[in-house]
Amino acid sequence: MSKLLEGKLALILGIANRWSLAYSIAQAFSREGASLVLTYLGERQKVAISELSQDFDIAALIPCDVTKDEEMAALAASLLALGRPLHAVVHSLAFANREDLERPFTETSREGFLLAQNVSAYSLVGVARAAVPVMTAGGSISTLTYLGSTRVVPNYNVMGVAKAALEASVRYLASELGERGIRVNAISAGPVKTASARAIKGFSSILEAGDRTPLRRNTDPAEVADTAVFLASDLARGVTGNVIFVDSGMHVMGF
Repeated sequence: MSKLLEGKLALILGIANRWSLAYSIAQAFSREGASLVLTYLGERQKVAISELSQDFDIAALIPCDVTKDEEMAALAASLLALGRPLHAVVHSLAFANREDLERPFTETSREGFLLAQNVSAYSLVGVARAAVPVMTAGGSISTLTYLGSTRVVPNYNVMGVAKAALEASVRYLASELGERGIRVNAISAGPVKTASARAIKGFSSILEAGDRTPLRRNTDPAEVADTAVFLASDLARGVTGNVIFVDSGMHVMGF
């Protein structure tokens, strides 16, 4: 590509390790010329992200636990302290208790349900609130979702409900922030071997379904990353409120 994001500052949340979709997105953003603000959860993750991002143009590394209001307020303050406009945000955060992904959905605990909603859906609202004051030139907010938001995927359970709330949040944020020139979209990625995906019971059988997609293969993380680049670039200046599927066509199949 041709430096589609040169001169842009992007905030990326959700890098855990080199297999994270957020890391693939950070690589693609760096390739396209963006300066990056990365968040981390705990000192161990800070060290890991620092090592992974050595070749990136890093504007800041900021601690951020999205379940804590004080850390979200600190994120907003840190972004303002950079003294430059923020052009893009990538929200790649999701979490549910393993037991709530393994047992029947009717046995989901109240605490587990609220935790999944808090980390996986409400955090997008909180991140937008922190970012919008420094998105003075407009820009893009993107998040990651999955087909389990609208179709029943075995053992996806409470996370599917959280992703449905996330997608609804995308639409409401797109409507509210459009007058500021801020676009909000979601990328619905196909199954990818990430640490969080492996927490889903029977995930290997979901991967096997790749042979039955229109493209007869599973999703490459680089395809998701390139779509995130598109959404953050001026090429997507008229795109907002959408869920864009990057799943080898899996969403059109009846199986």
